Amino acid sequence: MTKAVGIASDHAGFEYKELIKTWLEEAGYKIKDFGVYDNSRRLDYKAVKSLADGVIAKDVSRGIAICGTGLAVSIVANKVKGIRAAVCNDLYTAKKSREHNDANILAFGSRVIGFGLAQEITETWLKTAFDGGRHEERNKYIDSI
Repeated sequence: MTKAVGIASDHAGFEYKELIKTWLEEAGYKIKDFGVYDNSRRLDYKAVKSLADGVIAKDVSRGIAICGTGLAVSIVANKVKGIRAAVCNDLYTAKKSREHNDANILAFGSRVIGFGLAQEITETWLKTAFDGGRHEERNKYIDSI
């Protein structure tokens, strides 16, 4: 990937965000961190909205959003037209979210999965391509809603 991968979290996902960011940078990925920048409790998902906007603007190639379950960050991201954020707390879902749905934001829960699995999910998701073909029409319909 030539463009950066974006990453964002809420307070519950902050520690995993920092760990994933460091791990990906060590693996050679360029990372753009949209926040949050500490684990203070807040009701603020502006970082995830900024990540989604960055994906749509093509400032980053894809995004990773992390909270306690992956649900809140995916709901926020999916409010941005053109975003297909998928909650992937297992490898199969991560792979299929890319192959079939061309998901452009990966969401997962730091309170649901261990860090080793989070790494495997992230790696699988980043390395899996969209299959295209029969899935394109369905994704166009999803985007039109």
